[in-house]
Amino acid sequence: MALDVHLVTPEREVWAGSAEMVIAHGTDGMVGILAGHAPLLIRLAIGRLRIQLENGRWEEAVVDGGFLHVTNAEGSTRVDILATSAEMAGEIDRQAAQARLE
Repeated sequence: MALDVHLVTPEREVWAGSAEMVIAHGTDGMVGILAGHAPLLIRLAIGRLRIQLENGRWEEAVVDGGFLHVTNAEGSTRVDILATSAEMAGEIDRQAAQARLE
């Protein structure tokens, strides 16, 4: 059984698909989500979000706060990551990120 994962910001859907596992940084620490996880709502910290695909490959993103919501109904587990802002690892403009940091 796979997870139905949706990573969204107010501007767009950043990523959506099936996954085996999601690992995120909550404000109180790390959380890992697998299929069948109990319903959950946590506040996200600024940090890396990791999504393990069904083929074992990992997708990575950076989220700038928001919430992670898990629902489990009718044998299906859905993970909604509602981020203030998010970028997939391949989309990050390193120069712009460094300029924002400075």
